[in-house]
Amino acid sequence: YYFSVFFLLLGILDEDALLSAPQNISILSTNMKHYLTWSPVVVQGETVTYSVEFQGEYEREHVNESWIPICECSLITATMCNITEDISASVAYNLRVRADAGARRSEWGTLKGFFNRITTSLTPPLMKVIADGYHLLVELQDMGPAFQFCVLYWKKGQESRMQQKMVKEVSSVIHLDTMEAGPDYCVKAQTYVEVINRSSSFSQTQCVRAQDGRSMWLVTALISSAVFVVAALTLTFLTLKTSKIFQYSCCPAAVLPETLKVSEPPTKLILHSSEEVEQCDLMVQVMPSEEAVRLWFQ
Repeated sequence: YYFSVFFLLLGILDEDALLSAPQNISILSTNMKHYLTWSPVVVQGETVTYSVEFQGEYEREHVNESWIPICECSLITATMCNITEDISASVAYNLRVRADAGARRSEWGTLKGFFNRITTSLTPPLMKVIADGYHLLVELQDMGPAFQFCVLYWKKGQESRMQQKMVKEVSSVIHLDTMEAGPDYCVKAQTYVEVINRSSSFSQTQCVRAQDGRSMWLVTALISSAVFVVAALTLTFLTLKTSKIFQYSCCPAAVLPETLKVSEPPTKLILHSSEEVEQCDLMVQVMPSEEAVRLWFQ
């Protein structure tokens, strides 16, 4: 009887010590980026961490169904794990998650079914169509080295003569065609991933029209003229201000004292001076030489 009670209590304690396994395990995969997600395991007053492992076709068939830990997702607190680097082949993968809280640990929660990266969801690239004069250009989103782009372009109304260009590397703006003046030219694109041999749907069509070279020249000329006028006015204003600054700093205006200021007009001054000269001439007396010598020795 006592042994039965002991084992019953031990079983209850073991059951309390065991955490519940993570639930709702699923894969989110878009444009060859793969994430494993699950619902959190809640334990009052304790921090729960999670560890993730995967099993590929090789591990199942040749290594006794062994599992490989994902180091970046070992004892993490998040409920999401980026498994992109570990899903390196287009084969069926299985994944599982375990929870830990202190000394307690859960059973493994396993993904229902297998995951193969060929099922990833592919989206069309972000695209911008540009008309540079008569040149039809396109800018494409860089989605990574695994992605190529199929670009279709045509003259509006001539869809039957649609042209195609495969873009393997996105480094700069891509030149598609030389346009004629008048009609619209349209472009759409889709992504293509060679390792899984799949393509996305096409992007929305964007259309542009060749820009008239004469109108562009006129706009450029008007802008250049306006810039020249503004620059000339600015230079003239700066030159005047600079000259004034140098004038006042190097050659300041001198203020005459009151004693040196002339209170009478110049003509009157000239008359006064001539009269004084005449008076001086009248006062000159001629003396005999003997008288001059006598005065000199006195």
